[in-house]
Amino acid sequence: MEIRWISSLEKVFSDEALAAPELREATALRGERFSVQCATYYEGLDKLAVEVSMKTDLPGEVKLYRVGYVPSLLPTYPWSDDHFLRKTPGIYPDPLFEVTQQISLSRQQWRSVWVEAAIPTDCPAGRYTIELTFTSQVEWLDICETTAFTVEVLPVTLPKQTLLYTGWFHADCLAVHYDVPVFSEAHWQLLEKYVRNAAQYGMTMLLTPVFTPPLDTAVGGERPTVQLVDVTLKNGDYRFSFAKLKRFLQMADRCGIQCFEISHLFTQWGAKHAPKIMATVDGEYKRIFGWDTDAVGEEYRTFLQKFLKRLCAFLKREGYLERCWFHVSDEPNEKVEENYRQAAEIIREALGDLPVMDALSNYSFYEKGLVKHPVPSLNHITPFIENNVPDLWTYYCCGQVKEVSNRMMAMPSARNRILGVQLYKYAIVGFLQWGFNFWFSQYSLRPIDPYAVTDADDAFPSGDAFIVYPGRNGEPVPSLRELVFNEGLQDMRALQLLESLTSREEALNFIEEQCGNEGLSFTDYPRDAAWLLSFRENLNRKLAELQ
Repeated sequence: MEIRWISSLEKVFSDEALAAPELREATALRGERFSVQCATYYEGLDKLAVEVSMKTDLPGEVKLYRVGYVPSLLPTYPWSDDHFLRKTPGIYPDPLFEVTQQISLSRQQWRSVWVEAAIPTDCPAGRYTIELTFTSQVEWLDICETTAFTVEVLPVTLPKQTLLYTGWFHADCLAVHYDVPVFSEAHWQLLEKYVRNAAQYGMTMLLTPVFTPPLDTAVGGERPTVQLVDVTLKNGDYRFSFAKLKRFLQMADRCGIQCFEISHLFTQWGAKHAPKIMATVDGEYKRIFGWDTDAVGEEYRTFLQKFLKRLCAFLKREGYLERCWFHVSDEPNEKVEENYRQAAEIIREALGDLPVMDALSNYSFYEKGLVKHPVPSLNHITPFIENNVPDLWTYYCCGQVKEVSNRMMAMPSARNRILGVQLYKYAIVGFLQWGFNFWFSQYSLRPIDPYAVTDADDAFPSGDAFIVYPGRNGEPVPSLRELVFNEGLQDMRALQLLESLTSREEALNFIEEQCGNEGLSFTDYPRDAAWLLSFRENLNRKLAELQ
């Protein structure tokens, strides 16, 4: 049996020899989540069940996961760049299943277990050992192998995250997958578990479905109703109950969410219609707005004005208004500029100076004052940077498969993690990604099993639609991409700490020194894992010297 410690930036494929260099020790800061892998290879002809035990003197929670595998029929698009580990359909490492006792070593294949340590903020500085023992006592083979990894915790505490980060949280996917009624007690329990997972790995803003979000929905189609605001129409008068919304906000508070992203008030890709809105009308529960609604017609305009006035009053009364952001329509383009302009004007009249943001990549929308907080994609962000747009956000999704960072399954983990350094360099204040747990096919035509279908039915490269899997008993199963993305956010926080101890100029100089002649932008950056590991080690040591 061969054992090799490797970094969290390696992906261990079951059908190829492991080329990753060995890593036996590393530094970590207080308050961060540190990960490392232990890869194993079994030469035998039959699979072997092995008990894995862990012993460590490191304080805080230390978890052991088995790296699982899922199929990918669409690793990327034909027109993507070549900065991928593979571009062919196959089996890819991604889900992390918590190890309780045994793992299976397959015949002549490399496999990996993943160790994640949540370093307490009050952890004493020093060197700590993580020791793994692999044991099998069967008739034909007696194995007892012990291996150790050393983590040196430095006397430096990572500051809190300032980046606003939202990964769109799909409440309907939870209800459908676990087959529970929407907003039943079982659904509320699921919501809290998954929101807690999201917050644990860096998400600070939560998509809040005041009405069922009009996202990735076929024209004329519907997603399951997940409407937090109850609407009643009686004798021509709208009344609103915010009881479920209040419970949702309080639940998110418990999980550590800082801000709330009020779901879009117009349909995606054009703002031509209203989202699906359900109401009790003279005792009958039915849809009152949707695809047949003119977005800027008098009826919906009147409804929105009344609704937003009372929503804002509720949010202000409960102390949430200053933590809320609003949306008009997702990803409009120049062809629907007039639709967007009219819809945005309705929102502006009702919300005044409250923050409104949308994912859109045409600089003209910002230049013409149609949106105050644009969220351009990484590959369209240059004009926004060149024109010094303040408090700039960015996003990526399926289309960002050339040059820029992303977190597709087939990409190297370094391409996922490098984003943190880039966000720091360009002083980005917010990041958005649409797929935290989208377990539907494209356009929400049917539910899918994310362990079997990872590309939303041949629509998006595997890894775009979700970073978390549904586990047993309602427990979320993280992906290695979720943990690696959070490592990038921790890199950003470490750079912010360097800035606070020196200056922003000094922190930027440090990045350039580490990059050497390569430089760093959103499209040009060191491509390999070794650079990122060295960068973070050097940054950690520098921070320790400055304490």
